[in-house]
Parts: sequence; structure tokens; C-alpha cells
Amino acid sequence: MGTITVVGAGFKPALTINGTRNRECLFGEIVDGEMWLNDAGRMVDSEWLNTPRIRSQVGLDGYIVMPNHIHGILVVVDMGRGVLRYAPTTFRSPSQTVGAIVRGFKSAVTRRVNEIRQTPGTPVWQRNYYEHVIRAEDELDRIRRYIEDNPRMWEMDRENPLAQKTRGKESWQV
Repeated sequence: MGTITVVGAGFKPALTINGTRNRECLFGEIVDGEMWLNDAGRMVDSEWLNTPRIRSQVGLDGYIVMPNHIHGILVVVDMGRGVLRYAPTTFRSPSQTVGAIVRGFKSAVTRRVNEIRQTPGTPVWQRNYYEHVIRAEDELDRIRRYIEDNPRMWEMDRENPLAQKTRGKESWQV
């Protein structure tokens, strides 16, 4: 699972975008502790960077595209008309929810990856996402470090299909 951390005034939910289907390493490889993106990985990177252009209510902080998932931090810019943490109690456009951001990102990546693989309609991602609330600046700093260090930790990463099985929480959750 990759982590998308959302930071904003009044609330700071962190989301996990589940990795690729069957943990397939579609986006590149780790070489000497560094992520080397392939064409599909560059598309993930491009779509991630495109997120604030499409949705003005969010900005970006640190992120890393991994071989089969992405870790990143979204910053909520405008709470007034922006991202909703939970299901709304009154009708609002679904495009203003965190789920819509995740859904739009996954959809765009899937379409582009399937174009280069010539596999239209083939699922790329696992379903769903996970939410975590950041409550303090030190926690945000810990998540930023986790993102930065993630490629160096790939050999132990539970998303690495060749790694030994690990149990427990990710280091940013401790």
C-alpha cells in the first residue's frame, strides 16, 4: 500500500492508495536504494504532479513513486469548497471528496499504463484506500522521512513481492 497523506487546516487525514494489482512491479525498480522509473512510473509521476492542476483545493508535498505503489502528501488548500474527509451530510459534487481525488488519479494512471501495455480495460490497482489522521508537526515530519527513506527500505517493504514477510505497522505509523 502506498501512502497519500492529506494535510489541511483543522484536519490532517492520511490516505493509503493500495498498490498495484497482485503487487506487480509496474512502475520501475529500486537500484542501490534509489527508485528508477520506467515509462509507466513516469506516467504515475506525471499524473501525481497533475493533481493540483485538476483540483485547485489541493497542493502537493513530498512523494515517491515506488515499483508498485506511491507514497505522497496532499495539502488541503481550501477547506471552504475543497476536499471532504467523510461522506457529506448534504449533497456536494463527488469531485470534491478525497475519494474522488484517489479515484481520478487511479483512473488516469490505469488508462495511460494500459495504453502503453496495449491492455485496455485491465485493472492496474488494488481497490480502495486507507485513511490516517496526522495530528502533529512531528508526525508530519516522520511521514516525510518515511517517504524519503522508502526506496532504501524496499528490501523489507511488505509491498515488495520478493521481501521477507513483515508484520506490524509501517514506521511512520509508530
